[in-house]
Amino acid sequence: MSAINQNLDFAERLASARRMAGLSLQQLADNMDNSISKQALHQFEQGKSRPEAGTLQNIANALKVSLDYFFRPKTLTFEKLAYRKKVKLTKTEEAAIQETAKDKLERYFEVESLTDTVLRFQNPIAGTYITNQEDIEKAAESLRHNWELGVKPIPSVIEMLEEKGLKVIEIDASDAFQGFSAEANEELVIVLNKNDDACRKRFTAVHELAHIVLQIDENLDEEKTCHSFAGAFLFPRQSVIEVFSEKRKKVAFAELKQQKEYYGLSIQAILMRLRNLEIINDATYKGFMIWMTKMGYRTKEPGQYAGVEKAIRFSGLVYRAAIEEVVSLSKAASLAGQSLGDFRRTLTGNH
Repeated sequence: MSAINQNLDFAERLASARRMAGLSLQQLADNMDNSISKQALHQFEQGKSRPEAGTLQNIANALKVSLDYFFRPKTLTFEKLAYRKKVKLTKTEEAAIQETAKDKLERYFEVESLTDTVLRFQNPIAGTYITNQEDIEKAAESLRHNWELGVKPIPSVIEMLEEKGLKVIEIDASDAFQGFSAEANEELVIVLNKNDDACRKRFTAVHELAHIVLQIDENLDEEKTCHSFAGAFLFPRQSVIEVFSEKRKKVAFAELKQQKEYYGLSIQAILMRLRNLEIINDATYKGFMIWMTKMGYRTKEPGQYAGVEKAIRFSGLVYRAAIEEVVSLSKAASLAGQSLGDFRRTLTGNH
């Protein structure tokens, strides 16, 4: 590789690390006590010059990345990216989320290759076209049938999706971010906020799955359609009717909380299921939502799903690569994004 190309690769990596940290050039310079100027950092990011070894280490420390991060080739881009947004992300937040996800996915793809454990996702309902609520119900039922999930609660949605070949990763982000789906190097990925509770992770994961597996009529609101699919997949129509019957004038809060804890779906999402299936009417739905707002339950719901929702496949592959000596411990620690000492203690259980 020519020196020019090496400089450009380094420049892209430096810019990615800065965006991942959510810093402007001036903020990075300030974090380094202005031992290096904003202008010099800009020159590095333009590929016009390279920092000395000591300066590079200081930059790495300020950005909280390892030195080898700067010398990995850029191998990943996102396509067909679809966010689930609760509130609008700033451009800085969005850039940080995407760069953090890219970093972890690059390491994920590498450890899969090293351990020869690449999984590919196959869409069993490819070509399913959604024009109305009934299409959504049938698509959810068909996907559950193809994956032999029955109609009862799915213990771990994330684990199930990982087993099907979707790359699911969790990143540390603000409450403004819930998740996105995308294609990366021709593979399908779902990125979640690791700080969300289990119910929200389950719902967001299936919402993003909907973006991947469904073809949605352009006249429909895509986000609302994916919401409806998530509810239908997590709490199937047959089960909803068995629990609540086909028509209700009223529902008790205790019923909703009980099913939240059993199916791992928020009370608000269950109410939406009842309205979508016309088990309750709009007036009942709106009345319940107004009451929940007055009680403060729209932002902090009672009830908790007992199951655990956590992406584990990537870390499991790193542990396997280390213990089977496919890679050195230092390389495994780098793949895991940990210091060597922390990784060794995690691997051996010697905390």
